[in-house]
Amino acid sequence: MPNEQLIWMDGTLVPAADARISVFDHGLLYGDGVFEGLRIYNRRILKLRTHLDRLWNSARSIQLRIPYTEDELEQAVRQTVAANEKQNGYIRLVVTRGSGTLGINPYQCPRAFVFIIVGDIQVYPAKFYQEGLSIISSATLQKHPATLSPRVKSLNYLANVLAKLEAIAAGVEEAVLYNAQGYVTECVVDNIFAVQRRRGGQVINTPPLHAGLLEGVTRNLVIELAEQAGYEVHQNDMTRHDLYSAQEIFLTGTGAEVVPVVKVDGRSIGDGKPGAVTGELMRLYRQLIENAPED
Repeated sequence: MPNEQLIWMDGTLVPAADARISVFDHGLLYGDGVFEGLRIYNRRILKLRTHLDRLWNSARSIQLRIPYTEDELEQAVRQTVAANEKQNGYIRLVVTRGSGTLGINPYQCPRAFVFIIVGDIQVYPAKFYQEGLSIISSATLQKHPATLSPRVKSLNYLANVLAKLEAIAAGVEEAVLYNAQGYVTECVVDNIFAVQRRRGGQVINTPPLHAGLLEGVTRNLVIELAEQAGYEVHQNDMTRHDLYSAQEIFLTGTGAEVVPVVKVDGRSIGDGKPGAVTGELMRLYRQLIENAPED
């Protein structure tokens, strides 16, 4: 990192201490905006174009016009990474509706505002990658797709924040959010997978998109890695029973990568230790990010 962290603020790199946003910005006032989190490995930005595609899809879904082309924003991301001299790290790319009035009308915001932060992230302490996480079921329901699709990576993370508060109160790192029908959707900041016993072998299950979850970039990468390794991966509706009876559980996310879970709601999963399938996928993921694909 240079002596000062530099933030890309709508076309200009400025020191972090000078990076300011209007109190009239609808991203601040109403959570009106979208974002992406990306990882830098060995100076390469993992799945940069995939993240940009998802950003644009999220923006289209909420009728938010990004005032740059994808190519322009890609160059802005690369410029910010280079300016901060980051070989490994984390990127937060944010698009807000922009500055407007105190009223909720988004058409009072003449232009969206974009900023890019490059820094570091550690979602979970290192010990949990060896020992596994304990997680709980959250009483906070996932937002209904008929209100705001969970596939939109919006700035409104209040349900996730409430679920995180429940996890902290329970003394654990993560919580599972369920939909109104009682099906598993995702965790506070990660997608969830369960390795389950089947006659003649094992299968890996993960909730389907229609359950109400973010289509994680890391989720899709891990599905590909698992299938290449010879595992059957199914996207099926899952309940608490499917979690409690699983042989292994693991979580995936841009920040978290792949992390094992060994306990859900006080119930040990499998033998209470990270499992072999999870271990193999963690290894394969680490191999992948050594030469991180950018498309």
